[in-house]
Amino acid sequence: MFSFLLLIIYLSFISLGLPDALLGSAWPIMHEELKVPLSYSGSVYMLISCCTILSSLKSESLNRRFGTGKITAFSVLLTALAIFGFSMSRSFYMLLLFAIPYGLGAGSVDAALNHYVALHYSSRHMNWLHCMWGIGASIGPYIMGFVLQRGFSWSKGYLLIGILQSGLTFLLFLSLGLWKEKEDANGLAKGELHDGAEVHSEVETKERAETTPEAKTNSLMMDTESEEGKKAMSFREILRIPGAKECIASFFFYCAIEQTIGLWSGSFMVYSLRIDAKLAASFVALFYFGITFGRFLAGIFSAKWKDEELILGGIAILFLGIALLFPAGLSSGKQLFGMELRQVFVILSLLFMGLGCAPIYPAIIHSTPYNFGAENTSALIGKQMASAYIGSLSLPPVFGVLAKNFGTGLFPFYAVVLGIAMLYMYKQLLKKTKEAKRKRKKPIVSDEA
Repeated sequence: MFSFLLLIIYLSFISLGLPDALLGSAWPIMHEELKVPLSYSGSVYMLISCCTILSSLKSESLNRRFGTGKITAFSVLLTALAIFGFSMSRSFYMLLLFAIPYGLGAGSVDAALNHYVALHYSSRHMNWLHCMWGIGASIGPYIMGFVLQRGFSWSKGYLLIGILQSGLTFLLFLSLGLWKEKEDANGLAKGELHDGAEVHSEVETKERAETTPEAKTNSLMMDTESEEGKKAMSFREILRIPGAKECIASFFFYCAIEQTIGLWSGSFMVYSLRIDAKLAASFVALFYFGITFGRFLAGIFSAKWKDEELILGGIAILFLGIALLFPAGLSSGKQLFGMELRQVFVILSLLFMGLGCAPIYPAIIHSTPYNFGAENTSALIGKQMASAYIGSLSLPPVFGVLAKNFGTGLFPFYAVVLGIAMLYMYKQLLKKTKEAKRKRKKPIVSDEA
């Protein structure tokens, strides 16, 4: 039954990604049929994101009251209904109406699943699960393209995704008992931890946490009560936790840089490097391929490396990728392997930036129980998700304003600034949480799933 639950969680992460890129891939056709300007997609995206932020902020209280299984099932159901609503929309205002349940469902399931996996599974699964999100985000546009190429309406693409989401909803409701059984099996009152590991004494725990990278990453504070039914922490209480502000800020800057690269690297290639627009669009896909493949590799490396090492290594590779953008602008006209040298630099840059970004998001989430204690994990992850969406919404448009006034050539410099801010906040997070952990008592260790 444990294996079936893990399969359900993997499928849930794929479903998280399925609808994410649908709007962008279908909007060039949708806006003509709905008779609205091309720019109106921003309004739909903004409304979805605002609702996602709202549900992420409320995720802790909902999770404590209803539990992860119910939250996940009802959130995916809400998302499926919203996607069916999109497929039936014949006006722009109907899209706005269904964008509300779409965003509310997406934020709740994202926070709930990340919280559950951080507590109950190893770093390997966290990275591979986020890899599954990348696969889902790739499959969605492929399904839409398949439908459009065969002469069907964009609404049929949304209908197919809605059917897939409905199938997952059915499986989630069938599996509700498994989520509770998993939590009960990990209950410390029975003398067991996650996945049946025995409770260690304080000395044994400390030894193991210091000598085993995976164990150190997964060590948790003693938590003898179920989170369900407990009072949710206020935002002010969360910010008083040592390192919490820095953790939230790290997420903010990470998602800002990821979204900025995805949104503006194409414009940088076209307007600053004079690369053909169609070719630039295909090159941007390399960034997302790097993220997806990088998370698969991070899942393998997590057996030997701590979350902290994965994050710092990822940041180093990210900076290497950004650095490769600078010579790209100085290599016009030169050839290498039958390609323009600037194109070679761009390809390598996007791949390295994707590989560098890959482990950061899942590793920060997975290290939350270790850094802040299991009892604070639900509260922190909800705020992490909210800050992630706020970062994605706020800082990429700032670069748009800068590019309009000073040119897209600022793109590498802007990426460096965001990267430095993220690195600084993460180093501060490590400093404050390590100081706080020295004062903690009775830590425990969670083995790998």
